[in-house]
Amino acid sequence: MALNMADLAERAGVSIATVSRALSGAPGVSEETRRRIKSLAEDLSYTVSPDAARLARGSNGRIAVVTPDVAHWFYASMLDGIVTALRGTDLDVLLYEVKQERERRRFFAELPARRQVDALILIALPISDDERRRLDLMGVTVVMAGGTLRDHPHVRIDDVAAARQATAQLVRAGHERIAMINSTGTWSLEYAAPGARLRGFTAALEEAGLDVRPDYVVHRRWGSHGGVEGMSELLSLPEPPTAVVTFSDEVAFGALRTLRRAGLPVPHAMSVVGIDDHHLADMFDLTTVHQPVKQQGTVAGELAHRILQRGEADSPHVTLPTHIVVRGTTGPVPGAPG
Repeated sequence: MALNMADLAERAGVSIATVSRALSGAPGVSEETRRRIKSLAEDLSYTVSPDAARLARGSNGRIAVVTPDVAHWFYASMLDGIVTALRGTDLDVLLYEVKQERERRRFFAELPARRQVDALILIALPISDDERRRLDLMGVTVVMAGGTLRDHPHVRIDDVAAARQATAQLVRAGHERIAMINSTGTWSLEYAAPGARLRGFTAALEEAGLDVRPDYVVHRRWGSHGGVEGMSELLSLPEPPTAVVTFSDEVAFGALRTLRRAGLPVPHAMSVVGIDDHHLADMFDLTTVHQPVKQQGTVAGELAHRILQRGEADSPHVTLPTHIVVRGTTGPVPGAPG
């Protein structure tokens, strides 16, 4: 007859909760007791049932992941990292896509409390003050992947640093007329990355003693079409820039299309830098700033799992490094010797 946790507890002379903590590695059990219980479990060929373990520790064994888009490469890569981190644990993943504004509002109005989840992982999702309060009332672990949310655990990149790296690459190449195509998001709520990347762009120019020209900063809808429009506006200026930093690689792809259609060779007539290191960046030979997208998801999943196991994480706020990847879309100032 198969043993259950109550049988093992009776034979060990301890409570069911003590057996659960001993076998799961949770604190609150002496090492001597833990060794004794594990040894007894091994002798009796006892295997912990996931459902029994969940009940014993008062958990549901489910994590909800909320993403604005399951198909887009950025969110899909982040989700891949989360699932990779949780694979092999006894936690199930529930996926919620909130692609439209009304879907996000509905999610936070209803919240999956009745689904009895132990944690929420939000992927780069803008949150209102009211939605923050609803999360607090839910009383579960909340982890932000690809951003920050007050003092909740998070993993992110430094968007200011990423834009500084992109801009500094152009400054080193000798450019002085450097522009930026920044992005506006699809949400009515403010998305933090555009403001942070603009600050990084501005800081790099100021450190180099260069002017930040208002006409050299254009804001367009996020995506390749925004890059098409933004580059068209910059080319129409009486004195166009010689180099452009884009909010993302997808914006850069659109900007490169405009330059190609205008018959302007890259980088001989214009240098372009992106941010992200999109999986197509190499095909476009795009100089860009690499951010570890999948790794952010992996770390977020590990954070959530660790907190559910131990009640806390050693380092709940993680910032992963970025670095410049130089390819063929950047070069010296047009007409410069050499």
